Amino acid sequence: MGYREITFDKDSVFLVGGGAGFIGSNLCEALLTMGYTVRCLDDLSTGKYENIEPLTQNSRFTFIKGDIRDLDTCKAACEGVDYVLNQAAWGSVPRSIEMPLLYEEINIRGTLNMMEAARQCGVKKFVYASSSSVYGDSTELPKKEGQEGKVISPYALTKKTNEEYGRLYKELYGLDTYGLRYFNVFGRRQDPDGMYAAVIPKFIKQLLHGETPTINGDGRQSRDFTYIDNVIEANLRACKADSSAAGEAFNIGAGGRLYLIDLYEHLCKALGMSVEPNFGPPRAGDVRDSNADITKARTLLGYDPEYDFEKGIALAIDWYRDYLK
Repeated sequence: MGYREITFDKDSVFLVGGGAGFIGSNLCEALLTMGYTVRCLDDLSTGKYENIEPLTQNSRFTFIKGDIRDLDTCKAACEGVDYVLNQAAWGSVPRSIEMPLLYEEINIRGTLNMMEAARQCGVKKFVYASSSSVYGDSTELPKKEGQEGKVISPYALTKKTNEEYGRLYKELYGLDTYGLRYFNVFGRRQDPDGMYAAVIPKFIKQLLHGETPTINGDGRQSRDFTYIDNVIEANLRACKADSSAAGEAFNIGAGGRLYLIDLYEHLCKALGMSVEPNFGPPRAGDVRDSNADITKARTLLGYDPEYDFEKGIALAIDWYRDYLK
């Protein structure tokens, strides 16, 4: 069962922090399609207005241009909201290594502002984006909550800190928080451009444009690539979860494992191409292997991912063929 069968009171109001980004805009769109009222808070520093522009024609959609580093902005956005889905953060491990102070401001203080605003405004559920990067240097596979290693990037540290605040806000203030540790999300509207672009959209664009992609490292790194609709489902299931599951963090993946070189070969085959990749140096701060044990999310949230890699990548490739024309 996918996210479309999950229902809320018809007058429910959702706030999506970072709603103009890749994941956030997909959440906004899904919620509007389901008939709910949606607010999008984004400062457009990494999100794109083009992602939400079509949604602005819907009377149940409101765009608030604002920065989560400002508490008053967060409180105004949370007023009268039932559910907060906070995706507002800066991504990219390499960029966090270059800009640790900015990541502390946005990802830690910004998320804390959103939690505090949600608490003050009486929000029912606060669901926020964490990351598989919190597993750090742990070599255990599959990755299982409670078996984390030492974090190896500022980005990972910001997400680990978010989870600790999430626990405290449940224990100290009674705010139901749910941290979703995303594992390599991909799909429609993921940005293929820029030096910090994720590997799937970047490779697809380069191949479609006749360029030779570069794989960082030996290509034997593995990832649990997770289609965007699985992430939408996880967010909505967290909103419906029992309070006894609050204050916790959950792996949100597809439960699979794919080597980067195999991903590359799959993309070449799907696009009808044969291009030998270049190989570059490994990226600092990158986790070597990633594979999610999703037992906890299945048990406590009812998370049951509908899309495996093959089903998701076919949809993603179709979307990029149109987008990159």
